[in-house]
Amino acid sequence: MHRRFEIATRGPGLYEFTREVADWVRPCEEGLLTLFIRHTSASLLIQENADPEVRVDLAEFFDRLVPPSDRPEMGWMRHTYEGPDDMPAHVKAALLPVSLQIPVISGRMALGTWQGIYLFEHRRAAHRREVQALLR
Repeated sequence: MHRRFEIATRGPGLYEFTREVADWVRPCEEGLLTLFIRHTSASLLIQENADPEVRVDLAEFFDRLVPPSDRPEMGWMRHTYEGPDDMPAHVKAALLPVSLQIPVISGRMALGTWQGIYLFEHRRAAHRREVQALLR
């Protein structure tokens, strides 16, 4: 089985899409789910989905780790054609996963109690991101 999920983003941050994936895998008795993001300036994460402060803190951490290229200390960045958030988004995507694998058992993803699946948007502008899913 395969499917493409579209996730609309409104700027930087983590966007959970666990429920959509869970609904899709339900008919499958068992298998291995692979999720792959089809973009170079966003990432995929499995992260806590109980406390929204976790998502805020993660986004702020990565913004501090790789700030926009218009900050004085980031003047070394050359790839700035699409704005000051472009190259930092590529760096963040290079540091974080762009694919995930999750076991499916009895029609359910084998995620832990507080785990959710997130698209981590690294760009400031709104985007429509595509995540390709394959279940075998």
